Amino acid sequence: MAVASPLGPVGERVPEVARIAVLRANALGDFIFVLPALDALRAAYPGAEIVLLGAPWHAKLWRDRPGPVDRVLVVPPAPGIRGPDPGEPERPMVAFLSAAREERFDVALQLHGGGGNSNPLVARLGARVTAGLRAEDAPPLDRWTRYVYYQHEVLRYLEVAGLIGAPATTIVPTLAVTDADRAEAARVLGEPARPRVALHPGATDTRRRWPAERFAEVARALVGDGYEVLVTGTPAEREVVDRVVAAAGVPVRPQVGTLSLGGLAACYAGCALVVSNDTGPLHLAAAVGAATVGIFWVGNMINTGHPLRGRHRPIASWTVHCPVCGVDCTPGIYPHRPGDGECPHRDSFVGDVPVVEVVEAARELLA
Repeated sequence: MAVASPLGPVGERVPEVARIAVLRANALGDFIFVLPALDALRAAYPGAEIVLLGAPWHAKLWRDRPGPVDRVLVVPPAPGIRGPDPGEPERPMVAFLSAAREERFDVALQLHGGGGNSNPLVARLGARVTAGLRAEDAPPLDRWTRYVYYQHEVLRYLEVAGLIGAPATTIVPTLAVTDADRAEAARVLGEPARPRVALHPGATDTRRRWPAERFAEVARALVGDGYEVLVTGTPAEREVVDRVVAAAGVPVRPQVGTLSLGGLAACYAGCALVVSNDTGPLHLAAAVGAATVGIFWVGNMINTGHPLRGRHRPIASWTVHCPVCGVDCTPGIYPHRPGDGECPHRDSFVGDVPVVEVVEAARELLA
């Protein structure tokens, strides 16, 4: 029998649960959003082992880290699940599923998306009860809720946890920073002589990138205010980091691939502020307690903008037409509206966000 909770009905708790599988094998920001759902599972099933079905980087992140994940099983690359890491050896999915069934999962949750590819995988784990999301073209699980694109990601996954009797305990993702993380950050960055601010100008989707020259203007303003400014990026983002550093014209410290993910978490935890595009590091920074200013396309802000404003300022671009060809890029989700919703261009959709708004938000939080 369902009971009420602040986030809606909560389903019946599954009896005698010893082991829960949770499929979430995609990128950093995507994973941060499921942390409140994992916290809900831990509170509802305190004696159960929570096993994340994830990617190799999840296994590294959760090694010796306190939190709601007890263990990681790395899922082989598969369409709609995850791509292969560089140099990753091939592992047949059939062998993974055979080993997973030997785990004798009591519950298997699909927190991976609409379910077209992920629901069949979860159904083959052999769990007593399956639950998750379901888009219109996806097969059902034992318990499911509809996948609707525009919904905040944190609430989306909390609804799934609720299907198996795990009501929300928080809506704020939090990730523990370990002593090893802090030691690595201190070794790489040294002790700050002034308060630190980090800028992260990259994003995998170039449409979510605020122009590098504008990050450089923010860097100049904050260096002028007396802050030490780091510019972080992955090795694939070196070019955009270099552009920010060159355009800033003031001393800033580029950090490209110098820190592991844990070290980056500690770096951000030690910063007075992180200014970033809507990308994994922004959400990581918020999860480890940093104040943030995030630059969002309006659609992404609905799905991933931080819900609180005490220490977070998501700033939205309202662009919905491609800056190059003018195509309305919303009809793919709203098919009854005019336009085809797709175009081949990947120019920034957040270029209309003015520098002054970002600097004002940064100074307000730093004050």
